[in-house]
Amino acid sequence: MIPKELIEPKSIVVVGGSNDISKPGGRVMKNIIDGGYKGDLFVVNPKESVVQGITCNKNVSELVKAELAIIAISSKIIPETLESLIEKSGCKTFIVLSAGFSEMGSEGKLLEEKISDIVTKVNGCLIGPNCMGVMTTAYRGMFGGPMPELDIKGCDFVSGSGATAVFILETAIPMGLKFSSVFTVGNSALIGVEDILQYWDESFDELKSSKKKIIYLEQINEPQKFLKHCHSLIKKGCRIAGIKAGTTEAGSRAVSSHTGALAGSDLAVDALFRKAGVVRCSGRVELAYVAGIFNYPEFKGKRIAIVTHAGGPGVMLTDSLSKGGFEIPQIKGIDADELLTKLNYGSSVANPIDFIATGTAEQLGIILDFIDNKFDNIDGSVVIFGTPGLTDVTPVYKLLNEKMNSCKKPILPVLPSIVQASDAIETFKSFGRVFFKDEVVLANAMSKVYNTPKLYNAENKYKFDKNRIMEIINKSEKGFLKPELVKELLDISGIKRAKEYVVNYEEQVSKACSKVGFPLVMKVIGIIHKTDVGGVMLNINSDYEALQSYKKLMKIQGAKGVLIQPMLHSDFELFIGASYEKDFGHIILCGLGGIFIEVLKDFSYGLSPISNNEALDMIHSLKSYDIFLGVRGKQKVDENNFADIIVRLSTLLELVTEIKELDLNPLLQKGEELVVADSRILIEK
Repeated sequence: MIPKELIEPKSIVVVGGSNDISKPGGRVMKNIIDGGYKGDLFVVNPKESVVQGITCNKNVSELVKAELAIIAISSKIIPETLESLIEKSGCKTFIVLSAGFSEMGSEGKLLEEKISDIVTKVNGCLIGPNCMGVMTTAYRGMFGGPMPELDIKGCDFVSGSGATAVFILETAIPMGLKFSSVFTVGNSALIGVEDILQYWDESFDELKSSKKKIIYLEQINEPQKFLKHCHSLIKKGCRIAGIKAGTTEAGSRAVSSHTGALAGSDLAVDALFRKAGVVRCSGRVELAYVAGIFNYPEFKGKRIAIVTHAGGPGVMLTDSLSKGGFEIPQIKGIDADELLTKLNYGSSVANPIDFIATGTAEQLGIILDFIDNKFDNIDGSVVIFGTPGLTDVTPVYKLLNEKMNSCKKPILPVLPSIVQASDAIETFKSFGRVFFKDEVVLANAMSKVYNTPKLYNAENKYKFDKNRIMEIINKSEKGFLKPELVKELLDISGIKRAKEYVVNYEEQVSKACSKVGFPLVMKVIGIIHKTDVGGVMLNINSDYEALQSYKKLMKIQGAKGVLIQPMLHSDFELFIGASYEKDFGHIILCGLGGIFIEVLKDFSYGLSPISNNEALDMIHSLKSYDIFLGVRGKQKVDENNFADIIVRLSTLLELVTEIKELDLNPLLQKGEELVVADSRILIEK
C-alpha cells in the first residue's frame, strides 16, 4: 500500500543526513532543500550539529514527529532505527537508500526480512532497501541525479534499478521530458513495481493524474497484477511503455514438444506486455523516445508525411518508417503542384517533402498547412529541421511550435543540430515541447508504439463440461495423457480431429484399416518425437502394407501401440500449441507447420485467455500470412476457423492449469474444415 505520507509528506527526516554531498545522505538533503520542499525537514546525525543549514538531531529518539523517514546509514543499525522511529515519532513510511541487504547474500537477506517484518507489523510502507529514492511534485527524495522538472502532467516513472533510473533521466531530460513522479524500488522488500502500478491505477484522477507512464524492471513477481493495473490504466486513457531486462535464459531448458522449445520466459514477458497494451522497449534511449511520443497526440492512421530541408535524413526516415509498418504516400495532384510553386527552386513535394537547405520558416508553415487542410491521404507528419550553422533557426522552431498548436494532424519534431542550434532547441523546449535528435531512432520508437496491440475484450464465448474435464485430469498421472483422453478433451472443446484408431495387437490392424479407409497413415504411440525415430508411415494402401508397417513401428524402442488415421491431403500444415509459464499462465502459439515452425520460426503468440479478435491478430501477424489467402493455386485457409480453434483451446486451458504443454500439430484442411491430425498433452499436478 502506498500511503499519502510517501507522496505528500508534511514532514521528512533524513537519517544519516550529511554536509558531505558526495554521500547519499548529504545529496538527498541537498536535493530536498534545492527542490523547495514546503514541509518540515529534520535531520539525524550523531556527528553533526548543523546539516546544510538545518539543526541536527543526534538520535532519532529526539524527534517529535516525522511522516516520512529517508534512511542512509549502515544496514546493520537500521532495524533498531526503524523501531525507534515508529515508537518515538509515529513514523510508518520509510525509504531505505542503504545497501547491504539481500543483494549481498543470505546474511543480508535475513536483515532485509527483519526490517520488512518491523514495517509490516505496523502496517507501514517501505521503499527499498538499496534504492535511489523517490521524487514527487512535493519533494525530491532521491540522492542520484539529474533532477528533472517536476510537473503533475509529466511522466510517471518506476524503476527496479536506481542506477538505470538515473541513466534514463540523463537521456530523457535533455529531450525536454518532464516528470510527475519517480519511484526506484531497489530490492522491493515490500513495495515492487507492480505495487506502484496499483497505486497509479487506484489513485488515478482524470483531471490531476499523468497519463504517461514508463517502467523499467528486471523481474515480474506478479504478472497478473501487472496485467490488471496496466490494462486498467490504459482503459482510463493512459499510455504505458516499459523495459523488461534479463530475459535470456542461462543454460538449457528441458522441453518435450515443439511448443516447449519455442516458448520461454521472454516470450511470456512479450505476451504479457502485448496483452496489457504496454509498449515494450529494448533500451533506455528507445524508452525515452517512446515517452516523448506520448507527449504528442496519437496518429489516427499510418500514412506519414516527411518534411525536411535535408535529403539524407528524409530518406533514412522513409526507409525506417516503411520497415515499421507505416506508409509514406506519394503526394501529387493540383494541390501538390500549387504547394511546389510556393517553395524554392529544386524543392520536391512528392513525399518526403524536401524544401531544401534554403527553406524558410514561412515555407515550413505553408507546407504544414497544406498537409493539415489539403492532403487527405496524410494522417500526420514528422518534421526534420537542423542547421549547418550559417543562420539562427529559432524563428523556424517558434513557427513549428505554433503549427503544432494549431494543426489538427499530429506533428513530431526532429531537431538534429544539438550543438549548432542548441540555443534554438532550448527555446523550443521552453514552450513545453519534447524534441527528438535522431530520425531513425524516432521511426523505430514510432513503430513500437504503432505495432503494440490495442486492448482486447477477453470474452468467454464457450462453456465446456468442466466436471468431465477435471475428472480426466484428476484420474491421470503426470506425464503425457493417453491418446484416447486427449481425443476426449478435444471433443469436449469442439475441436475437430481426424478419425483415428489405436491398435495394440496385429489382429486389430485389418479391422481398424477398414474403418479408416485407404490411404492411411500409421504413427507409433509412446514416442515424443516420432519422425526422429521413423515412427510415422505414410500413404499405406493395403492391409498387407498396414500389417508390415505395424510390425516395424512396434519394434521401435518405447513403442506402446500404433495410431491409425486417414491420409489427409493438404497443401500445407498448420500448428497450434501452448506452454504454461509459472505465474503468467498459458502462452498459446500458432503458425504454419513444417519448415515454417521448425526452421524459419515463423509463429505468433498470445497470453491466454485469447479473444477472437486477438486470435485473428495473431494470424495476421505471421510472416507467412499471405499463404493463408491462397497463392499460386494453393487452397485458401479459413482464418476464422483457425482463430476459433485458438479461442476454444484458450477456453480449455483456462480451466486446466495442470496442462504444461500442448501440441496440435499438424492441423490439416479438409474441405472447408480444419482437423487435428496429431496432438499431445503433457500434464503436471
